[in-house]
Amino acid sequence: MTEAPAAPRTLRRRHDREIVALAVPAFGALIAEPLFVMVDSAIVGHLGTPQLAGLSIAAALLTSAVSIFVFLAYATTAAVARRVGAGDLPGAIRQGMDGIWLALLLGAAVVAVTLPTAPALIGLFGASDTAAPYAITYLRISSLGIPAMLVVLAATGVLRGLQDTRTPLYVAIGGFGANAALNAALVYGAGLGIAGSAWGTVVAQWAMAAVYLVVVVRGARRHGASLRPDPAGIRAGAHAGVPLLVRTLSLRAVLMIATAVAARLGDADVAAHQIILSLWSLMAFALDAIAIAGQAIIGRYLGAGDTESARAACRRMVQWGIVSGVLLGALIVLARPLFIPLFTGDQEVRDTLLPALLVVAVSQPIAGIVFILDGVLMGAGDGPYLAGAMLVTLAVFAPVALLVPVLGGGLTALWWAMGLMMAVRMLTLWLRTRSGRWLVTGATR
Repeated sequence: MTEAPAAPRTLRRRHDREIVALAVPAFGALIAEPLFVMVDSAIVGHLGTPQLAGLSIAAALLTSAVSIFVFLAYATTAAVARRVGAGDLPGAIRQGMDGIWLALLLGAAVVAVTLPTAPALIGLFGASDTAAPYAITYLRISSLGIPAMLVVLAATGVLRGLQDTRTPLYVAIGGFGANAALNAALVYGAGLGIAGSAWGTVVAQWAMAAVYLVVVVRGARRHGASLRPDPAGIRAGAHAGVPLLVRTLSLRAVLMIATAVAARLGDADVAAHQIILSLWSLMAFALDAIAIAGQAIIGRYLGAGDTESARAACRRMVQWGIVSGVLLGALIVLARPLFIPLFTGDQEVRDTLLPALLVVAVSQPIAGIVFILDGVLMGAGDGPYLAGAMLVTLAVFAPVALLVPVLGGGLTALWWAMGLMMAVRMLTLWLRTRSGRWLVTGATR
C-alpha cells in the first residue's frame, strides 16, 4: 500500500496550527458584538414583548451604523499582514494609526446624524406604536458608543494583521463581563428599563476602546511610529475601504430589509426575528473566526510572494468552514429547548421562532463556505470584486424578501429567503477563488 506524500500532510498540519492559533482567540473576540446584543435581548426580553421589539429595530440600525465601517478592521488586517509578510513592521503600524484616526472621525459624524434623526429612522421600519418609543430611547443612548466601537474595529485590525488575536480576546472577555453586569444592574437594580441596557452597553464599549488605545499606542512608540494624524494616510485608508464599504452596505441592506419585513409581520414576528438574528449573528461570527485567520494568513503569504501557500491555506480553511457549519447547525437543533426560554416567555413568540430557527440550522454549512471565502478574498485585498458580488446578491434577495408579506408568508418564509441569499453569495465567491485572479503579491496590492 502506497503512503500519501509526507509534504502535503506536513503542509496541512502547519496550516491547521496557524488556523487554530489565530481562529480560536479570534472567535472569542468576534462573538463580543452578538453577545452584547444577546445579553441585551435576554434582559430586555423579560421586560415585555414591546420592549424586545423596540430593541430589535434599534439594534438593527445600530449594528448597521457600525458594521458599514467594518472595513476599518478588515482592510487594516489585510494591509498590515501584507507589510508584515514583506518585513515592513513600522509601516504596518503607521497604517493602523491612520485607521484609528479615521475611526474617530467617522464615529463622530455618525453620532451627529443619528441623535436628531432617531425617530425618523425608527419610523422607516414601520414599528408599532407600542414598540417605537422603546426603540427611539435605545437608539439615541446607544449611538453614543459608536465612536468607541469604530476605534475597536480599527485597533483590532492592527493586531490581527500583526498575527495577534489573543489581545482582542482578552479585551472582549472583559467587555462582555462588564456589559452583562452593567445591564443587569441598570435595568433591574436601578430600574432604568431599556435605557439602562443602552447605558450599560455604551460604558462597556468605551472601556474596551480605551484598552485598545493603550495597547496600540504602546506598540507605535516601541516601533517608532508617529501618533499624529496623517491626512494623506487617512485619505488613503478611506479610499481603500470604499469597495468594502459598498460590500458591507449591501450586506447591511439585506439584514435591514429582513428586519423591516419582520416588523410588518407583527410584534411577535419581529421579536422572534430579533432572537433568531442574534443567534444567526453569533453563528456567523463563530465561522468568521476562521475567516479572520484567513485574512491574516493570506495577507502575510501574498506579502511574502508565496502564492502556493496562499492557495493551500484557502483550501484547508474551506474544509474547516464546512465541518464547522455542520456542527453549528446540529448544535442549534439540539440546544433549542435550552436557549429559547432564555429570551422570551411569550408562547406566541416561541411558536413563531421554532420553524424559522430550523431553517437557520439547515443553512449553516453554506454559511461556513461563504464566510471563509469572504475572508480569503478580504485578506487578498480583493475588495472591488466583493463589492460587485454583494450587489448581485442584494438584487436577488430584495424582491424575494419583499414578496413574503405580500404572498401571506411568515417569518419562516423570510428566513428561507435569507438562505437563498447565502447560496448566491457562495456561488459568486467560489467562482472568484477558483479563477485565481485574487492572487496578487507584494507589500501593497
